[in-house]
Amino acid sequence: MKKNLFIILLTLLATTAMAQPAKRRVTPTNSSSSAQQSKTQAGSDRFSMMFPTSDAMPEDVAWRRDLYRELDLTKAKNSPLYYPVQPIGNQCNLFTYIFRLVLTGRVTAYDYKITGVESFAAKDKIDLKEFLKRYRIYYEEKNGKVEVADADVPSELVKRYHIKESSYLDQRTGTIHTKVVAICPIMLEGGEFGDDVATPKPLFWMKYDDVAPYLAKLPVMASDLNNVTNMTADDYFTLNRYEGKIYQTNNMQGKTIAEYCRDDSAQIKESKRIEKQLTDFEDHLWGHEEPNDSLDSLQVDNAKSAKASKKAKSSTADDEKSSSRSRRTNSKADKSEASEAAPAPRSSARRQRR
Repeated sequence: MKKNLFIILLTLLATTAMAQPAKRRVTPTNSSSSAQQSKTQAGSDRFSMMFPTSDAMPEDVAWRRDLYRELDLTKAKNSPLYYPVQPIGNQCNLFTYIFRLVLTGRVTAYDYKITGVESFAAKDKIDLKEFLKRYRIYYEEKNGKVEVADADVPSELVKRYHIKESSYLDQRTGTIHTKVVAICPIMLEGGEFGDDVATPKPLFWMKYDDVAPYLAKLPVMASDLNNVTNMTADDYFTLNRYEGKIYQTNNMQGKTIAEYCRDDSAQIKESKRIEKQLTDFEDHLWGHEEPNDSLDSLQVDNAKSAKASKKAKSSTADDEKSSSRSRRTNSKADKSEASEAAPAPRSSARRQRR
């Protein structure tokens, strides 16, 4: 009896042990955290493929070209940096955003020199109060902090930007990259009445790397056709979505394009020539142009065959015209010979007999 009870007890213990779930290797909290991290990492990877972040430029590059561009915010490609002119809820334009960063001391701004070349030395940092007085921006000082109301920020007057960009050859990947190095907002004053010309006033230079982490949090609308703000200001600059004319290069003489090209047409030609130099360097980097795919070659072959067919038809038509022309000429010649060989009329013969 005792033996039977012992066997039944062992059976119950074994059944209970098998019914219990296996011990989890990770606590529920850690599992949830791990799942969240995995989800975040997947989202980060997906976004990094859609909008790559700007990498630091290597110091040992074999080739680099520094350019200065002027962005006109009235152009469609640059308009995402200008609108909305006044803040609407959490939305604001680029100047309002970076002005707040400078005002709160999160980003350092540097004086704009008359040469137009940026300097990020400590002695060139702007004095905030002196800067606000110079450009007549109303401010109040409360508890030792400088405050400027949204209505007093001259965001509607900042319609241009100067940017410095560096195009360089990445030796590790053998590819050309273009990176924005510095940015300068430009305020336009005047030009509102008649033929008055607005006076451009560059405000300050900023290191792009200093402001990039904050621009990654500023959503912008990429297109009028898609009102979803699925792009940030950092994506906009990293992907080179802007459009701007070249007004200066880093050259040994330190001259701007306007200094050695006197009129507007010459400056435009020089800017286009420099643009072409960049594209030509990239296209012929490895000694040949980028090969076309099979569809391109098929299109070329179709164009060649169509051209040859058209030429053959034209040649056939010409041959037919020439043969027709020769037939008409021969017909006329035959008629002429026949008329010469024909007998004299009867009336003339009668007159001869009389």
